Amino acid sequence: MTFMNMPTRFTSLIVAACALSSHAAEPPAATWPRVDLPLVIAGDQAPQLGSGDFSISVWARADAADRITGDLVSQYDPKKKRGFHLTLKSNPGVTASQANWRHLQFGIDDDKPGAWRDCGRPGKALFAFAMMTHEGALYAGTCEPGSGDTGRVYRYEGGERWTNCGSLDGSNSVTAFAAHEGSLYAGTGKYRVAGSALPESENKQSGGRVYRYEGGTKWVDCGQLPDTEAVGGLVVFQGRLFASSLYKPAGFFRYEGGTTWTRLPDAMGPDIQTGASTPKRVVSLTVHDGFLYASSYDGGRVYRFDGKAWTDCGQIGDNTQTYAFTSYEGALHVATWRSGRVFRFEDVGRWTDIGRLGEELEVMGMMVHNGRFIAGTLPLAQVHAYDGDGRWTLWQRLDHTPDVQYRRAWTMAEHAGEVFCSTLPSGKVWAARHGRQVSWDHTLPPGWHHIAAVKTAGRLTLHVDGRQVAESAGFDASAWDLDSEAPLRLGTGMNGPFNGQLRDLQIQRRALTAEEIVALAGQKPEF
Repeated sequence: MTFMNMPTRFTSLIVAACALSSHAAEPPAATWPRVDLPLVIAGDQAPQLGSGDFSISVWARADAADRITGDLVSQYDPKKKRGFHLTLKSNPGVTASQANWRHLQFGIDDDKPGAWRDCGRPGKALFAFAMMTHEGALYAGTCEPGSGDTGRVYRYEGGERWTNCGSLDGSNSVTAFAAHEGSLYAGTGKYRVAGSALPESENKQSGGRVYRYEGGTKWVDCGQLPDTEAVGGLVVFQGRLFASSLYKPAGFFRYEGGTTWTRLPDAMGPDIQTGASTPKRVVSLTVHDGFLYASSYDGGRVYRFDGKAWTDCGQIGDNTQTYAFTSYEGALHVATWRSGRVFRFEDVGRWTDIGRLGEELEVMGMMVHNGRFIAGTLPLAQVHAYDGDGRWTLWQRLDHTPDVQYRRAWTMAEHAGEVFCSTLPSGKVWAARHGRQVSWDHTLPPGWHHIAAVKTAGRLTLHVDGRQVAESAGFDASAWDLDSEAPLRLGTGMNGPFNGQLRDLQIQRRALTAEEIVALAGQKPEF
């Protein structure tokens, strides 16, 4: 396949990693086109984009309720940190939160890491327990443990400015976020601050409730999780909202609407001392390859839920707790305490150790940002980036609070082309970028959409259905060389499989005009 200066077109290309029609929530199989595997084009046949302008145009659909989406198109060399991605990105399982949900991203890199910048401290935060980007805004849920203080939600306004969006039930923390049916949901909790080797909270109010945001400082009570003082995690799976309990007793719940939650069966695992099967806490929740996965603070295991029952996926090394998840190159990865290592899921009972992050003891928030797999740590609140072959490189230490035992790089979210990370005990949020990325921080609706991404010498833009929806800040990309020996991958990449359908892909070595993009969006194919 040859790439010329003229458009390169793949007509009627259907790309997916799974047959979406096999799921009950999808239309019957007869209504779907044939589904093929992702297409990989060797580097010597792929486009060499150099430092010039280029454009991507494609029709895309990704509607599966139990599949997380990934890269539509990518050409990226992880060793040279060079290439580009066009992605439909979700970040569930970033500690407690579903940090991003179906956000379009377009990024380039030529090994250009940026420095982390101070984004200020939301309110009186000991740390931002939860972070999420929703409908164009970044939200932080805080732990504020002082006497008379409560956990609150804040919206980021740029620089070091945060707007107070209200307190919820009076407990000391807002612990988790998720986007569900177009709304932002938040869970509350009484965080036991002594668990971070700090004086215990003076606020004794129990949490364990979930709220829906209505704008301003208004929150609607969506009910109390039974026997729960702190929400451990929130995630959407098979179109339903699920929640877990941070502390004992173990609890796993499904939202039924209004203020009603159904208690579901607990995950079961061996007791450390007796070996007997006992209920285990599931905390961080993610979705991967058609299943809900859960971390646990009881024995360092991971559990998998298929909508009806749990499967024990095994002990993770010699760890006693598992903290967070991310998907990298299509594989599920989990963070651990107390080895400070990340493990890759191979199959039930089989995990591969992909290395320790410096001399750290705990790995917390993790995600893939513009092709790079990054993770935060304890006790030095460092952010490390994965270099492959079990090797991690320190990017930057974020918290230098003196005279404390633990500093945490707690959780992460992507917003406006950057990755944000919260820290304990300084309470500050930090942001950085690797390369340049532009993002449309709104949930992409179901159905077919025309998507265009344009790179020029000074800007990246994204377009949906003929309308420009996002634009990066200006930068000089004339010295950025995107030539690569890496293959061009359609329907997969560093963020994993697209898990959807692609059609009428075009890659051009020039910047499409706004008028041309509108015209392409108006040429809807026969699906």
